[in-house]
Order: sequence, then structure tokens, then C-alpha cells
Amino acid sequence: MLGLRMKKYGPATDEESETGEGVPWARASINLEFQSGGGFIGDMRMRVGFNVFYHSLMAVLVVLLVASVWAAGQPATNAPANTNAPAATNAVVAQHTTDTLDVLSNKLGVDRQFLLSFGLDQVEALQKTFLGFALWKYLASLIYICLAWLAARTVDFLFQQLLRQWTKKTDTELDDKLIELLQGPVKVIVFVILMHVGLNVFQWPEWVNVYLSKGLKLIIAWSITYMAVRTVDIFMRHLQQRVKEEDRAFNAQLFPVIRKTLKVFIVLVAILVTAQNLNIQITGLLASLSIGGLALGLAAQDTLGNLFGAISIFADKPFRIGDRITMDNVDGNVETIGLRSTRIRNLDGHLITVPNKTIANATITNISRRPNIRTLMYVGITYNTPPERIQLATDILKEIYGKHPMTADLIVAFQKFNSYSLDILVVHWWKGLDYREYLAGMQQLNLEVKRRFDEVGLEFAFPTQTIYVNSAGNPPVPPPPSLPPSAIT
Repeated sequence: MLGLRMKKYGPATDEESETGEGVPWARASINLEFQSGGGFIGDMRMRVGFNVFYHSLMAVLVVLLVASVWAAGQPATNAPANTNAPAATNAVVAQHTTDTLDVLSNKLGVDRQFLLSFGLDQVEALQKTFLGFALWKYLASLIYICLAWLAARTVDFLFQQLLRQWTKKTDTELDDKLIELLQGPVKVIVFVILMHVGLNVFQWPEWVNVYLSKGLKLIIAWSITYMAVRTVDIFMRHLQQRVKEEDRAFNAQLFPVIRKTLKVFIVLVAILVTAQNLNIQITGLLASLSIGGLALGLAAQDTLGNLFGAISIFADKPFRIGDRITMDNVDGNVETIGLRSTRIRNLDGHLITVPNKTIANATITNISRRPNIRTLMYVGITYNTPPERIQLATDILKEIYGKHPMTADLIVAFQKFNSYSLDILVVHWWKGLDYREYLAGMQQLNLEVKRRFDEVGLEFAFPTQTIYVNSAGNPPVPPPPSLPPSAIT
């Protein structure tokens, strides 16, 4: 059995982005393992660096440039017409390059052709031709490519040094990661720009100019897109590391969706912009995307509603995993928050699944977010209790509840005359949110109240009824006297 394992060093995958494992920009690794049944036969490891690919790409450009010099010697009629060539832009660049060369030749006192050929056209041994071109032209192209590469590396080095001096003044690692990201693409972009200038310096045929120009534009577009995609990875990883521990379970589901959505958007924009720069008609493509997006939006209306509901939960954070909430007829603890729904375990132990769209539009009471636990109760004493004993009862309640270390605030007052009791209002705020600890503490306080009331002889009131019984043999109780009609008003 042949097993294949690939470990890629390049744009970070979603798993690498979530774990925070950074990878260099210009390396790749491919591991091949050969297995037969359960035994290990051999292990062949082949490491292919991105530098190899990059240098191969540069070699291809060198071949194209050398071939372009050869093509420049062909008759003009051999070059096919190309209506898509950016003639106006190339003409402006060529004119600017020609003017620059004229200024340099005047200041240095040398011929303009000497600058273009680096003086190699004066060497007699290089006047021999190969494939219809003088040897000095091949060598001049190679020298220009090497100089462009050296200039690109120099600009990249100066750019890195300048930014590193600035990042030393900051305490965050985000800017350091961004600098590491720019290290490769900046060099590529500068080199491609210099190569594009070279297209106008050596005056290659039009068809070579067109194809090389398009190829260089694709490389620049790829480099910029790569930087944008990797920037999304870096920022999302930075934000994910800064979230609180209790939010990471939910963010671990939401961040990959946001990351992938941003990446898809960046790639689509890059494709459209690049296609437009390459003179590719994208009007029909845009119309198709619009119609397809409308159809997809109508078909996935509920799914998108739940997804946006999850995003609103993430942004507003009305609750976290583990919080106890009440919403409509649901009362329980939040167990999971997904992209489509939220699962709540109610007090009976049942697991309730609520769509995120419903939660986003509901009124939510987060019980776990209260600063303390409030208790409201009435202590009823009998009606035959004199006022001074009522005052004693309130003093005892204030003493017992007020001296407890978990009491945040307290209100005790003789509030009302009930049908069978004199009611003393007690409003107590308990420090902390541990409900079991709260119940144990309130039990201790209530037992102390009962003990103190029994010591001083205060009686708790309870519902009573007075019943008059007429025993046999006793004269009946006469009814109350009736009033004369004149006394009735």
C-alpha cells in the first residue's frame, strides 16, 4: 500500500492558522511513505523548496528574454499582429526610458547604444551570431537580469531594515509577522517591475512584449493576492489568540468561516481585476455571478440568516458557553454555540436546539451575568405582637443578615398588614453567583432567625380560622338586631 503525506510550507492552511503554527514563505516539503499491509517497507523523503520553483521560474524568464533578443532580429513582418497589445502604455514607457537613456549618455559621455549593450557590442569575440543573434545580445540580457535581481534584493533588504527599525519600538508581534510576510513578495514585485522596464529598453518584438507583459502582470497579481490572503491569516490568528478562554470554543468555529469568506472574496476580486488588466471581457462573468448569487441567496435564506445570527452573537456577546439564560419559554445553561444553532440544556436536563436567527431576534435574560443573587421574602409575625416587639424583630433580622460576610446589601422594614400576619420585608443581596453556595448560606441564616425568634418569644404567624360551634342543648345564639328602614341609607 502506498501512503502519501504532504506537508506544505507556503500559505498557511486553516488548521495551521487555527493552531498558530507559522510557516516560511518560500519552502515546501513532500513526504512519501511506502507501506505494505501493517509493516513499514521504506521511507522516501523528498524535499522540494519553493526556492527551486522560484529559481526555475526565473530561469524560464531568462530563456524567454534570450529568445526575445533572438526574435528581435527577425523581420518585422514575421511578428503577428496583436490587437490586444497595450500600445499606448508601452509607447509612454518606451519614450520615458529612451529619454532617461539619452540623459545618462549625455552625462557619462558615452553612446546610447553602449548603455544598452553594456559595452559588449565593442568586443570583437562577441560579434559572432547564434540563432541569428550576436552573442553580446545574449550576454547583455543575462547581465540585465542579474542586475535587476540584485536591485530587487537590495530594495527588499533596505525595506526590511527600515521596517524593522520601526517595529523595534512596538511591543506587539503582529508587525513582525507582517514584515516576514513582505520579505518574499516585495522582492518579486520589484524584480518584475524592473523586468517590465526591460521590455521597453531592449525593444523586443511586439508579440514578445505582449506575452511577457501579461506574464509579468500575472506574477505581480499573484504576489499581491498572496500577501492579502496571508495578511488575513495573520490578523485572524492574532485576533483568535486575544479572545477570552471561555469564548474560544465558539470562536474556533466562527473564525475559520470568516477567514475562508475573506479569502474567497480577495481571490475573486484579484481574478476580476487581473482579467480586466489583461483585456479579458468579464461583463458576462459578472452577470452570471450576480444571477448565481441571487439564486443562491434565495435558496439559502434560512442558512444565511442563521450564519448572520451567529456573527451577531459573536459581535454582541449576549451570553457565553456555560451561562444560564432565559429566552421566551427556554430556561437553561448554554452548552454549545454553532454556526446554525445554539444548544441549551434546560433545568429538567433536556437539550433544546434554538436557531441562531431566532436568538438574534429574541429578548435574552442572562442570569449568569447578574452581579449577585437577590432574595425577597416576608417574615410574618402574629397580630398580638406589640409595636416594640415588632421593632425587636426587625433589629434581629438586620443583625443576622447584615453581619454575614456574603451579604452585599440588605433592606429590612415592617411593610404591611396581611390578612393573618404582620409582614416584615427582607431584601437580601448575596455576593457571588454559586447557586449551591448561596442555598447553603441562606439555610444557615434562616436557621439562625428561627433560633433567635424562639429565644425572645416572637411567634411566626400562619393562616388561622375562628369557628363558632353550637353544642346540643344550648340555646341558639340570637341573630343581631335588625335596623329600622329609616336607619338604612
